[in-house]
Formats: sequence, C-alpha cells, structure tokens
Amino acid sequence: MPDAPGAPHGVLLEFAYNDADFASRVERSVRQEVGEIEGDRTIATVSRDGSVLRVDVVADDLVALRAGLNTWCSLVEVAERCSAASEP
Repeated sequence: MPDAPGAPHGVLLEFAYNDADFASRVERSVRQEVGEIEGDRTIATVSRDGSVLRVDVVADDLVALRAGLNTWCSLVEVAERCSAASEP
C-alpha cells in the first residue's frame, strides 16, 4: 500500500492478464492518472509485474475509498477496452 499517514483504509486491486504486453498497455494508460485525479482524501499508486497490474488505493475514510475504487476500476476498464480494440 502507498505510505499515506492518516489514511487507515486501503485496498490492493490486482488485474491479471494473459499477456504482459497487454498489461503494459493498460498500465501506461492508467499510470498517467496518478496524481492527476482531484481529491485529497485518496492516494493511489500503479505498478506492474509481468502480466499483473496492481493499483493500490488508500483513503482517509470508507466513503473516499469507495469513490477511489470506483474511479480506478473504471479507468482500468476503459484502458482494457481501448487496448483490446487496438489489437490486430
């Protein structure tokens, strides 16, 4: 989890793909959003290990955590659809 003093709630999202190249495209798409999304109650980090994409979300409270999870799941979903559409 990201180190966020005062942020007691957190979730690690893992998205496993069949292909490391696909995971890399999704990662590049969502990584640019880290630090750009409005809100001072949630922090997220994005990392990838081979074909597994990880998004760590920590928040000050459960409402902020839910909102952050919704945001990041939506961003990953859109990146997946765009990456799939661009495959030959």
